[in-house]
Amino acid sequence: MGNRLSDLTWPEVGDGRLLVVPTGSCEQHGPHLPFGTDTRIAVALAEALADRFERILLAPPIGITASGEHQSFPGTLSIGTVAFEAVVVELSRSALPPGEADLPSPFEGVLFVNGHGGNVSAFTNAVALLRSESRDVRVWHPMVPGGDSHAGATETSIMLHLNPDCVRKHLIEAGSTRRWREIESTVIESGLASVTENGVLGDPRNASAAQGAQLFTTLVDDLCGSALEWFPILAEPLMGLT
Repeated sequence: MGNRLSDLTWPEVGDGRLLVVPTGSCEQHGPHLPFGTDTRIAVALAEALADRFERILLAPPIGITASGEHQSFPGTLSIGTVAFEAVVVELSRSALPPGEADLPSPFEGVLFVNGHGGNVSAFTNAVALLRSESRDVRVWHPMVPGGDSHAGATETSIMLHLNPDCVRKHLIEAGSTRRWREIESTVIESGLASVTENGVLGDPRNASAAQGAQLFTTLVDDLCGSALEWFPILAEPLMGLT
């Protein structure tokens, strides 16, 4: 039996599960990476987590989120921070109904694996509300010390490792290499196009699949460690399913 919720029937779900929701975006990633880059990376990380712990069920990914800062680039789709925050809240409430509602739930908690920095604000607000309602909801954000911000060497290397056929290698070029703290306010006020003509923050020209494999392994280890710390039930074997 698989670990994807969308592949199961309701009697196959069982009890004592952790629902893991990969969350990305549908936004430009320069001329060389596809719109689904954040979602692809989030899904791959969530799948690696599920390979470690049998109590995990993978929800379908959320691929259109808060990407308003990329709206100047054709093709970007966004529902905005307020709407995405509501999606996180209502999805989590659906998975973890209150005890007095007397509704069955197979889930012990919900873990969002977030692949898009523009979602952080919505997650912060939503998770605070959900935890105040006694729902065990967490969000994990990937952190790469020294990594660049968007479509640079970090994301390009990981994509060369995960999905090399999706990378337009002949179109790889540097973008703005200014530090995020120098441009953050401008991006928030005027969008990403105000600081980078090609939509890239960083320099992906030295990206490599080998570097991507190392980065991905480090992120998986961090995700698995965080998940086990937040949800100790993951260490227990899953019993009673056929």
